[in-house]
Amino acid sequence: MTERREVFFTVLICALGYFVDIYDLLLFGIVRIPSLQDLGVPPENMMAVGLHLLNMQMAGMLLGGILWGVLGDKRGRKSVLFGSILLYSLANIANAFVTNTDVYAILRFFAGIGLAGELGAAITLVSEVMSKESRGYGTAIVASVGILGAVVASLIGDTFSWQTAYLVGGGMGLALLLLRATLVESKMFSEVKNSTVVKGDFFKLFTSPDRFARYACCILIGVPIWFVIGILITFSPELTKEIGVEGLVTGSKSIMWCYVGLSLGDLTSGLLSQLMKSRKKIILVFLSLTAVLIVTYVFTRNITATQFYALCALLGFGSGYWAIFVTVAAEQFGTNLRATVATTVPNFVRGSVVVVTMSFQFLKTQFNVLQSALIVGMICVCVAFLALYKLKETFHKDLDYHEPL
Repeated sequence: MTERREVFFTVLICALGYFVDIYDLLLFGIVRIPSLQDLGVPPENMMAVGLHLLNMQMAGMLLGGILWGVLGDKRGRKSVLFGSILLYSLANIANAFVTNTDVYAILRFFAGIGLAGELGAAITLVSEVMSKESRGYGTAIVASVGILGAVVASLIGDTFSWQTAYLVGGGMGLALLLLRATLVESKMFSEVKNSTVVKGDFFKLFTSPDRFARYACCILIGVPIWFVIGILITFSPELTKEIGVEGLVTGSKSIMWCYVGLSLGDLTSGLLSQLMKSRKKIILVFLSLTAVLIVTYVFTRNITATQFYALCALLGFGSGYWAIFVTVAAEQFGTNLRATVATTVPNFVRGSVVVVTMSFQFLKTQFNVLQSALIVGMICVCVAFLALYKLKETFHKDLDYHEPL
């Protein structure tokens, strides 16, 4: 296999893997209401139980991010791409057979652990096999294709039972596992693997003020994305009652249209970053758009369901700097810590939903639901602006180096 074909195949397999990852990651939000109804959860407890299950999944992703990240730097990027997809595929198949919310929560936790490894390992591998001049295109393709998994999840979730939707996701993951047998490991990692350089030491991220600052800033710039997904989109059926939307709004369609926007946003932001030769400038543009759209969402009144879904798509597009954000995280650190960072950072962002939802729930005791969402959202955005300002531009950075530990 020629080097060009290897690169093409790597990007393709990583994109398909992320497609399955996003399908399974967002499926709970799509089938949340019908699955909880079948399990006997009363309407007044639907939101509370849903938040608990979402938090269990995100807690699993926090733990999984560390486990897979360290493994990716110690054993290789391929090992993570194999192990993670196997775990979350089996967990999602098991989800189809739950009979109570306790088992449901445990399985979402294990699914979260598995889902944690996919994106970071994929972005790390693609970034290392492509040149610094073109790697932005590769990561943009992985993200924009992968994010369409949410659209398919929404279509499957609306057409079939929630049990079937989980089985489809698990089946796709196991099928893709077979295709990954021919993936080639990153040469950069192979060179570091045989050296005496310390690899995959997660705690080394906290022993240097400079490393910790870079790491924290990488996480904070992504939090607004998951505020939008975890609060405004996932709980849109409840929030739209306060907005006064005419017509039925479902979580599955809100997620679908948000992720259509996200896919277009990721592709657009990735291309723009290549054209402008800057990651930071493009993240600034999309983060500013996200802030405007959060305010628009909260203050919009008396619109139709169709108009609301259009707003979800716009929110997704504004939040579509996910690929660049993860690429920036990978580019900030050397080969011996790159997988650890690129895997833990997006999962800590996803895991931030736990803090975000807890803050949201607390503020609901002091303010109404829309005011609470606005306060939490603006805090997330302001912190992200500050973190972005502190980070260095990495567009032209050569990744063939190791982090001195």
